[in-house]
Amino acid sequence: MQDVRGSEPRILLTGAAGFLGARIARRLAARGLALRLFDVPAAQPALQSLAAELGDAQAVAGDIRDGHDVREALHGCSGVVHLAGVLTPACSADPVLGAEVNLIGTLHVFEAARAQGLDRVVYASSAGVHGPDGIEPRPVTHYGAFKLATEGAARASWREHGLASVGLRPFVVYGPERLSGVSAGPSLACRAAALGEACTIGYTGAAGLVYVDDAASAFEHALLDAPARGAEVFNLAGTVHTVDEVIAEIRRQVPDARIDASGPPLGIAAGIGEDGLDAWFPNRPRTSLAEGIAATLAHYRRQAQTAQKEPA
Repeated sequence: MQDVRGSEPRILLTGAAGFLGARIARRLAARGLALRLFDVPAAQPALQSLAAELGDAQAVAGDIRDGHDVREALHGCSGVVHLAGVLTPACSADPVLGAEVNLIGTLHVFEAARAQGLDRVVYASSAGVHGPDGIEPRPVTHYGAFKLATEGAARASWREHGLASVGLRPFVVYGPERLSGVSAGPSLACRAAALGEACTIGYTGAAGLVYVDDAASAFEHALLDAPARGAEVFNLAGTVHTVDEVIAEIRRQVPDARIDASGPPLGIAAGIGEDGLDAWFPNRPRTSLAEGIAATLAHYRRQAQTAQKEPA
């Protein structure tokens, strides 16, 4: 990994080239923070583009599975938001890789943060820690199991070393540029409707939906505004909607949309609460489904119009 250390404190954002990472990066940059954006070499074109957009940001290629890469990336930073990971399909296809990235990679972040003397780690857990019954965390996927293990490691880091943390468990996060993962269906459907294409959402049933800016604001709050205390974990469950309701709203806004759905429900119980979230983050933003779909459609329409204006 290239040496990017300097005298100015920065916020390290791992997995910064991802859908949620880019949104968080933009929010932190809007707060006047200097950023160090970390992701795998294959993501560097997107990362370089994001860094150029933000101005005073460093794009860093590295491997979250390599403790040296993580320590070097965090050197000189005053905070960290850890998002780097592989999603459910990749964990199912290669559980060992999933554990190396999602669990071992997270341990590298915690150890590097402790060595750097940070007061907290903000990290992405997942609704996948819950199972279909919703009574207690009981994951039914490798992805969910690894994420639940990271929460246990966070508690151990607090108990043994006094390193505080906030883990956030987003449910189905949707919005512009969400392109991958089992739960990307609502976002892909909006993209298809805006572009006049057909789309089949790959799951059925009900799930909690969270618009991407609402999720990003919670990570921003955890890093900059909330006190550092213990090893806190919060569900970002959003509002429960069935896939049929998502399709109906898209068709309300795009009457000729060719959207349907097929596949089993997500392996997470619908209606899981957000205990403690309102007290921890008062007056947090709550984008309605209609507003979130409208914003996503508008993004892709603007993108299509820009493409049409560009010379061939």
